[in-house]
Amino acid sequence: MSITTTRKAELIGSYGAKPGDTGSPEVQVAILSERISNLTEHFKTHVKDNHSRRGLLKLVSQRRQLLDYLKRADEPRYRSLIERLGIRR
Repeated sequence: MSITTTRKAELIGSYGAKPGDTGSPEVQVAILSERISNLTEHFKTHVKDNHSRRGLLKLVSQRRQLLDYLKRADEPRYRSLIERLGIRR
């Protein structure tokens, strides 16, 4: 369910502004999106796992807050990020 270290490093490398950039909103949203997609796959086989479902809702909420911040701060970066990640909105 959690994301591997190598996958996390790939996301940081592709979405970060510079090597080792883990604090930018783009990287945080990309990592959250990866975790959300992993949990979504988990729920296809474990339908009654409500404890993890609560965690999923928290992750979605956190990603939404970061995306709202990015939209307020720099809309072109927001648009390019949601296009790259394929997030609807």
